Amino acid sequence: MHTAVFNAAVVWMALLLAASAGLVVRARSVLARVLALDMLVLVLVALLVLFADENRVGYYLDAALALAVLSFVATVAAARYESEGRLFS
Repeated sequence: MHTAVFNAAVVWMALLLAASAGLVVRARSVLARVLALDMLVLVLVALLVLFADENRVGYYLDAALALAVLSFVATVAAARYESEGRLFS
């Protein structure tokens, strides 16, 4: 990957990371915070993928996959708790 493109992508992801972290803190409702936290994790996954490509190392991709799966499960659990008031039947 071209160095300028990589640096621009990292700067952009860092700005998005800061914006989503600010939104997690400032959001008023629980669902808005869950959505902002999900966006924060998505940006972290994108950063891990960028670093995996730059360093040619596979364990960043493993960490990105694990983080994405945990984020998905947490978002589904939060949505289920909000809709039904409990996690399990």
